Amino acid sequence: MIIIMKENATAGEIDHVIAAVRDLGYKPHPIYGKDRTVVAAVGDERGKYRIANLESMPGVDSVVPILKPYKLAGRETHREPSLVTVRSVPIGGPEIVVMAGPCSVESREQILECARIVKEQGCQFLRGGAFKPRTSPYAFQGLAEEGLQLLAEARAATGLAVVTELMDAHNLPLVEKYTDIIQIGARNMQNYYLLSAVGETRKPVLLKRGLASTIQEWLMSAEYILSRGNYCVILCERGIRTFETETRNTLDLSAVPVVKKLSHLPIIVDPSHGTGHWDLVPPMAAAAIAAGADGLMIEVHPHPEEAASDGPQSLTEKSFAALMQEVRRFVDAAGRGQPAGPR
Repeated sequence: MIIIMKENATAGEIDHVIAAVRDLGYKPHPIYGKDRTVVAAVGDERGKYRIANLESMPGVDSVVPILKPYKLAGRETHREPSLVTVRSVPIGGPEIVVMAGPCSVESREQILECARIVKEQGCQFLRGGAFKPRTSPYAFQGLAEEGLQLLAEARAATGLAVVTELMDAHNLPLVEKYTDIIQIGARNMQNYYLLSAVGETRKPVLLKRGLASTIQEWLMSAEYILSRGNYCVILCERGIRTFETETRNTLDLSAVPVVKKLSHLPIIVDPSHGTGHWDLVPPMAAAAIAAGADGLMIEVHPHPEEAASDGPQSLTEKSFAALMQEVRRFVDAAGRGQPAGPR
């Protein structure tokens, strides 16, 4: 249920409603908008008639049911787009953000070189995996804490915010220590224990869409994080598995406007995983901006032919510079804020 407060509701009246919701055994989620405050009451729907009785409380305008199964991720409770701010960089606003870097951290030289490339193109975020989920147990699994330390060193050298993947709740304190955004990968999108764990943190979470997940399932996974009190969630469309074999995955760009319609959460697109081929990344990155994405996640490696993972979809310094130049044209045409130019 949603308790919609009157425009002139006082702070005390709002606090009394929040307390009443909690006393009824529900978890209150106050959302402070520009014009009025909304309090979402999340819990067992069988007792929702008791929430309806709160309409008689001072300062309450109305009490209405939430129709969508995702109570906090949907626009019913939060009509305005959400902004997630990371190291003073807003995600979900008019400006496009770009997260770029290698699939995995391989060495100090490699990640520092990647950070330089990313920084020089005016990007705000460095992505890189310290823990890598691989289909084969014999493939490179990442450098673990050493990789996290190298990412932190690259951040100190460039000022870029760091995005890295968390694979299990056991490593949450370690990853939380070093990263600015915790990434939940496609394989873990429905790892509900892990989602609940990151929901207890206050680090922003980048939630990738599962390989064969519907948009509703994706938003329900975001709901796990939001329901635990972490409202800093960013969605990432990275392609879904279909019968097509010419690309690694099928990049579902229609998900961008659909998510924008259904949810207030910011959404970025990863055309690297979405296609699996470096030469397909630039046109799909431009298409993602045209579709309304709030940002991009691009794989970049100084020497893709030597990459320990995902070399075929990684851009070189030269091809990444060309992509960024092309993307700026589409950003301008879409009327969005420009990513900064080369530095």
